[in-house]
Amino acid sequence: MELSNITTANLLDETLRLALPSDGELHEPSLSFLTACSLRVERASRRRYTGRVPSIPGVSALFQRASDIPAKVEEGSADVGIVGLDRFLEGRKDDGDTSIILEDLGFGECELVLGVPSMWADITSIGDLADLAIEFREQNRELRVATKFPNLVQNFLYSQGISYFTIVLSSGTLEAAPTIGYADFIADLTATGNTLRENGLKTIHGGTVLSSQACLIANRRMLSNNAKKLECVKVLLEHTDAYLNARNYCVINTIVANRSPESLTGRIENIAKVNEIAEPAISPIFASDGASKFGITMIVKENRVLDVVENLRSLGGVNITVSPVKYMFQAASSGYQGLLRKIKEQG
Repeated sequence: MELSNITTANLLDETLRLALPSDGELHEPSLSFLTACSLRVERASRRRYTGRVPSIPGVSALFQRASDIPAKVEEGSADVGIVGLDRFLEGRKDDGDTSIILEDLGFGECELVLGVPSMWADITSIGDLADLAIEFREQNRELRVATKFPNLVQNFLYSQGISYFTIVLSSGTLEAAPTIGYADFIADLTATGNTLRENGLKTIHGGTVLSSQACLIANRRMLSNNAKKLECVKVLLEHTDAYLNARNYCVINTIVANRSPESLTGRIENIAKVNEIAEPAISPIFASDGASKFGITMIVKENRVLDVVENLRSLGGVNITVSPVKYMFQAASSGYQGLLRKIKEQG
């Protein structure tokens, strides 16, 4: 029995544990993101709280409540995790072992904003709110703000010169707080602002506490002492980096005939420079009719595709094809190199 427990413990110690949201707005997007990175998660059923990543042996998925993931990674129950930046920053420890490895995974965008009653016609900016806090103070009361993010909101209000306020913690729906009367205004996450408006609230100029999105966090201590886990996380970061690098890029291919290599190279280099294209590829094609032909391949930002196509047409380019870039691997994974730096800084 004891030997079995030791074997199980050793196996867990060698397994990279990836915490994923089991609920909330980030649940499905997290799974879709990993699938797009060729890191599909297999799970026996939605009721099961564990899974695996078949493409990386030695990686297990742990489905946790989104609000619990930062703590699970910090305590070492998980090694890495996907979480909203807002949740991580709210609960992080200044001297903790957890760091952000990839700050923007490209989904889960929202903002933590102040929402004040629409009837406050004179309150349109954070400066107006600061003045109102002083007025309330002179009347021997403080502004009350309802929020689920007390640390972020407190630090933000202090940074804006607002010192007279009381934070009302709430785990439920916040938008009704001013109407019910247990708070004067709120600080909550929003993607569109529609819910705020529908409940008689408005945002104010300068009232954005934080712009948030999904990020990848990791426990430096858990990874630094385990070579196998570090190798697994390297593979994971290679995939995610390559997918993120490829966003908003396309590959353009064409064939140009009856041009000298010298004149073609000069024109192509000029097109690349104007459109911020790195090192286009030009290769000779041995045509059966003996014509001088060259194949051109360029990696282009999506918003510059038509400009490049027009330039290639002016060179006589034919059969111009445009394809999405699925992965773009750089000389090294920036995410992994960043993790190694953070581990080294920790000592």
